[in-house]
Amino acid sequence: MTHFPTPEERRALGRARRKQLARQENARWKPEARRRSSLDLMQESMRGRIPQLAALKYDRMLQSPHDYFRGAVPVMAADLASLPNTGIINQICGDAHVRNLGAFAAPDGRLVFDINDFDETTQAPFEWDLKRLATSLTLAGRALGMKTSGCEAAVIAFIERYRRFIDTFSRMPVIELAHYQVHRLQRISPVSKALLKAERATPQHNLEHLTQPCKNPAAARVFRDEKPLLFRLTAGQRRAVLAALVEYNQSLQPERRHFLAQYHPLDVAFKVVGTGSVGLRDYVLYFEGNGASDPLFLQIKEQPGSAYAPYVGADPLTSHQGQRVVNGQRAMQFQSDPFLGWTTISNRNYLVRQLNDHKAAIAIEDLAGEGLVEYAEMCGELLARGHARSGDACVLSGYIGTGTNFADALVQFADAYADQTEKDWEELKIARKPPSKKPANARPSLQRNRVVANPLVHRR
Repeated sequence: MTHFPTPEERRALGRARRKQLARQENARWKPEARRRSSLDLMQESMRGRIPQLAALKYDRMLQSPHDYFRGAVPVMAADLASLPNTGIINQICGDAHVRNLGAFAAPDGRLVFDINDFDETTQAPFEWDLKRLATSLTLAGRALGMKTSGCEAAVIAFIERYRRFIDTFSRMPVIELAHYQVHRLQRISPVSKALLKAERATPQHNLEHLTQPCKNPAAARVFRDEKPLLFRLTAGQRRAVLAALVEYNQSLQPERRHFLAQYHPLDVAFKVVGTGSVGLRDYVLYFEGNGASDPLFLQIKEQPGSAYAPYVGADPLTSHQGQRVVNGQRAMQFQSDPFLGWTTISNRNYLVRQLNDHKAAIAIEDLAGEGLVEYAEMCGELLARGHARSGDACVLSGYIGTGTNFADALVQFADAYADQTEKDWEELKIARKPPSKKPANARPSLQRNRVVANPLVHRR
């Protein structure tokens, strides 16, 4: 019979990876390793996006270094790829930061807290998720005015919790790992606040916030017109979006198709979302089920390839970018949106999910005081669960070990890369200043683009 490696043999495989990258080497960040500037990478990432929304994306990134970090995944992906890695390939979130964990409604109606944004998910070295989230914790601490020691304490708490739970998961029966839930969410102050916000984020709340009564009293409500952030589509654009529901329907499990079939669409709008996603095509659909008090909102969100794809290759399981996100999300999450699926519009790939159904994210201000360390520990446990569900916890545990070498290295990396992020943010601020007369041979800057009221949502 075929020999299957024992847990101890798999741990040994992880320990052997230290020869490829010693744990202390994870501290390394050298700006001179960059092959391209951050401005060039950001400019390239805007290709194919709606040009009129570029200014809005940059304006959101300029709010703070952490807001810049949220929108600059292409920059960090290139930087991580320029460094040596462990070669331990795992499903990664790809955009692990403090605001990409949040509360949402599980299929059984309970509120859960987990990683909840997988736009960049792919198969890549596991430590890339850890380095990104560790840097995010450091930037969040700095935004709160914390000393270096406070930021370091949060990163240590994050990595130590990750290490401990990866080891725990590596010793669990596989089915127990599959069923593992986090039970102390209400005791973590920032998480408790997010759960309370999520309780209020009901479909009825979305109905009141996103729609308004139609001028025709006999008709249903329609989306508000708040250009350029939210506006209704033309009749032709609506037809194209609604036609995509046929493919989406086939991506759902049969029993969920049955539930969706009991809703009928009433209106379609374009909506600007997030920071990193600004400029991508994003549609929201308003459905009604058992009467006006039973609204359902779906989001159809454009998915280009992962920012990591140029460095790790395309997803081996699918060429459809919406399906890539769904596969990664289902692999890493304990429970996922029951209406999670994918579709295609005008040769572009899209993810489909519920819009804001009991969803809520952490606010940076909620992490003040002891909140950052508390939250960092929760991040470590949830990311460990996601990596163990989608990878080999024995190999991960073997590489990390039982000491502090790995945690100490990540503290150094996070501090250095947070410094780099602040420099990149300052560079973007300079590049985004209003244009002035320059010599003919001056390097072009990221000039401000006017945000128009009605960007073209289909044209390439």
